[in-house]
Amino acid sequence: MKLLLPILALLLTIEGKAQNCNYYYLQNNKTITMGHFDQKNKLIGKNIYSVSGVSKRGGTTSANVKSEFLDKKDKVIGQSTGEMKCKNGQLLIDMKMLLSPQQTSQFQNAEAKGEVVSLEYPTNMNVGQSLPDGFLDMDMKMESGISANIKLEITNRKVKAKESVTTPAGTWEAYKISYSSKVLIKMGLGIPMKIESTEWFVPDFGVVKTESKSGKSELLSIN
Repeated sequence: MKLLLPILALLLTIEGKAQNCNYYYLQNNKTITMGHFDQKNKLIGKNIYSVSGVSKRGGTTSANVKSEFLDKKDKVIGQSTGEMKCKNGQLLIDMKMLLSPQQTSQFQNAEAKGEVVSLEYPTNMNVGQSLPDGFLDMDMKMESGISANIKLEITNRKVKAKESVTTPAGTWEAYKISYSSKVLIKMGLGIPMKIESTEWFVPDFGVVKTESKSGKSELLSIN
């Protein structure tokens, strides 16, 4: 059971200069489509991200991002919302956006409180560099009165190499980054799910592809 959206689905950007915040997740009315594929390279679903409410204050730019998850027949089966930020050129990803909408749709109207440490992508990146961890620990209470806890950790992020990568949206020179993720959704009993993944991050653009044992996700289009 997949609990995580591939990290790339939430990190595609057009960054611009180091001190600018021109990521397209921070540009009004941008629409980003990511495709998710199984081990046999068959399309199993898509995520469509819509950007709105971009604002700038001091050295920080922020935007609201709505995510819709569609199955292979283009039926919407889950939605979520989150906030993207850029501070002095560094992208800060809302960890809530890294949880799969189809697995957390039951919590859409729930009261939530807890601790979130955003996932960071630096303006400058080098092979061999270790990147900061991301963390989420949220207590949820649904309208029915049922309580749950969601934990998500992204750790062991390492820049392994720089190489060419191709998706349906284009070809780029990218940094290859490995990372570990662990998710636990607890409603009574819960079993942690651990995933080892690799993603390809393009400077001044963002992550365009992610792979794990369960399949891959790729950038399909930007409008």
